[in-house]
Amino acid sequence: MKQEEIWDVDAAQRYDTPGAGMFAPEVLGPTVDRLAELAGGGNALEFAIGTGRVAVPLAERGVPVTGIELSRPMIDRLRTKADETTIPVVTGDMATAVAPGEFTLVYLVYNTISNLLTQAEQVECFRNAARHLVPGGRFLIELWVPELRLLPPGQQATVFHCEPGYIGLDTYDVLRQHVVSHHFRFDDTRQARLTRSPHRYIWPAELDLMAQLAGFTLESRHADWAGAEFTAESRSHVSVYRLPER
Repeated sequence: MKQEEIWDVDAAQRYDTPGAGMFAPEVLGPTVDRLAELAGGGNALEFAIGTGRVAVPLAERGVPVTGIELSRPMIDRLRTKADETTIPVVTGDMATAVAPGEFTLVYLVYNTISNLLTQAEQVECFRNAARHLVPGGRFLIELWVPELRLLPPGQQATVFHCEPGYIGLDTYDVLRQHVVSHHFRFDDTRQARLTRSPHRYIWPAELDLMAQLAGFTLESRHADWAGAEFTAESRSHVSVYRLPER
């Protein structure tokens, strides 16, 4: 399944959930606060900008934001919120596409680096971030921690979320470090709707090595946007990498 097939018109129309889920103020508020701080008065570049969930409120905070996005339908959805002058977007792959200008911050949120399905592509994503940054610039990644400790011998799937009307489960291919997320949504009828997305999971240590190959060093790692300590029990992390100063 190609990313272009996943992020189609239907996905773009269903993506936004204003005020709830990943669009909830308690989620977006700390995210935008942290990104605005890291941009330090400079320009920010979002890889896989999507419908502008983060970029729009960040731009409203006065941070100039540019985006790179593979999905045309997602860009069209973004354009209902902000025009090309307000948030310029380059159509292309975040591992290779080039956006004009220089940036103090490149960021990649909500596990999206795992949409690149090979290690080589993920390394190129780091290198692409480095190409866009000024000396001393930062690359921020938000990413989940694979829950392989929950996999008993012989089992290939884990339920990562369960609530009324929704069940989410991941199926793992540990040989290739691949996981497919399955999202089942249902109501009182006998029918359910299934959406799926493939990913290549990355351990934090492997992510750090990718950063080193692109010239970055790890500046900080926290369990969330508010700065909670990252521990062995953390299910995700917000990691900030930095290029050396001149």
